[in-house]
Amino acid sequence: MQIVNPEIEDYLRHLYDDGDPVRREMEDLASKKKFPIVGPLVGRELSLLARAIGAKRVFELGSGYGYSALFFAKAVGPSGVVHCTDTSEDNVKLAEGFLTRAGVYSRVTYHREEATAALRRVGGTWDIIYNDIDKDGYPDTVDLAYEHLRPGGLFITDNVLWSGRVLPGQGDQAASTRGVLDFTRRLLGHPGFLTSINPTRDGVAVALRS
Repeated sequence: MQIVNPEIEDYLRHLYDDGDPVRREMEDLASKKKFPIVGPLVGRELSLLARAIGAKRVFELGSGYGYSALFFAKAVGPSGVVHCTDTSEDNVKLAEGFLTRAGVYSRVTYHREEATAALRRVGGTWDIIYNDIDKDGYPDTVDLAYEHLRPGGLFITDNVLWSGRVLPGQGDQAASTRGVLDFTRRLLGHPGFLTSINPTRDGVAVALRS
């Protein structure tokens, strides 16, 4: 299911196009390899949210080859940091190349380990925690994010509409779909978060920590 009319998405992509050659190269690679990335519409939202709260410390749970990190690293500025997680050495090497050419790799640290384990190990308090791990692992990220966000920080999660598979009557019993549904119930019911879901692309949950 296409969540947003593709003509609307195409219209917005053209409006938002900043001509960044590195971003475009990353998008071309995603298309060629059928690798999931958030895309430029969500990327712009990530940048806006980070700048709006003056974020300087971002931790990504799941980073691939650094597409979302590109937007965060630009937003946090030269004094900010973005910690990324991925277990694929190929993705880490690709990210280093892309983000170096974009002039932001000095702000980025990659952890070559499972994302939630990395956050627990590194610890600390963060302005933004971004979540895009395997969906069956989503439910366990809610309390983890709350523990590591500052008051007023943001917990941002991709794919919460899961191509419409979350809708009643779909009959999808996959672990990934159950994970997204359980996660969404936990997040919306958490007393420490105020949450809104933006239906752009595949649904982005933005939760403000109290």
